[in-house]
Amino acid sequence: MELRVLNYFLMVAREENITKAAQLLHVTQPTLSRQLMQLEEELGVKLFQRSNHCIILTEEGMLLKRRAQEMISLAEKTRQDLMQKDTELTGEISIGCGELQSVDFLAKLLAQFQAENPLVRFNIFSGNADSIKERIENGLLDMGLLTEPVDITKYAFLHVPQKETWGVLVHKDSELAGKQAVCPSDLLDVPLMISNRDLIQGLIANWFGVDFDDLHIVCRYNLLYNAAILVRNKIGAAVCIKLDCSYDDTCFIPFSPSIKSGSVLVWKKDQMTSPTMAAFLDYSQNALKAFL
Repeated sequence: MELRVLNYFLMVAREENITKAAQLLHVTQPTLSRQLMQLEEELGVKLFQRSNHCIILTEEGMLLKRRAQEMISLAEKTRQDLMQKDTELTGEISIGCGELQSVDFLAKLLAQFQAENPLVRFNIFSGNADSIKERIENGLLDMGLLTEPVDITKYAFLHVPQKETWGVLVHKDSELAGKQAVCPSDLLDVPLMISNRDLIQGLIANWFGVDFDDLHIVCRYNLLYNAAILVRNKIGAAVCIKLDCSYDDTCFIPFSPSIKSGSVLVWKKDQMTSPTMAAFLDYSQNALKAFL
């Protein structure tokens, strides 16, 4: 598969119309149609369902779309890494982050590094630990900021000094809203929304002192913003970490006994890195030594 043809495929998938896609790609419609048919023949599958008005991706087409986006992103990242000059740091560093208070520390680190290296850009991907690690493994991210507990046996890492405070996000009208802290007995019968990560579920179940299946779980989520909207609509209370932002009609109450989680900045072990990435790792290690 050629990257050029994958770009053609993605444009058609986006526009759902070959004529419009051909115009945007500055190729003729017959040329574009022929390239798509050759791609289908090469893969041995149908990628589109065609009609008079539009074309729709098949299941195989949707799978290729996801893979093609990753392949093109990786190719572009590789191109940028190879174009870096010896005389100055340039290019892009891709970092995955969860919704964490420790992102504030990372942001200060990025700002300081970019002030000294103004030609360096950053690409920030938001996701949970599982999605970030998958993208690191696929070469789409250089590093990730992950909250513990998390399996980092495959990675080199640096501990970030900021800690994350666990608690529950409730509606302002909830009976719990006036409490300074909540204990396990306060929440045993409350509809709960919780992270879909297994390690986090284990952490929370241990705090409750019960089997996870005994909790009243009404929803699992991966990032907090959508969970907060559900809290606002009184679907349940979201077990989460405290953030520096607030959500309308909700309030955060910490756990008692408290749970504090650390965060780690991770990257693949023994991996060849670009000069810019190597410089950023050195910068990060030196910056963190100041907190020891």
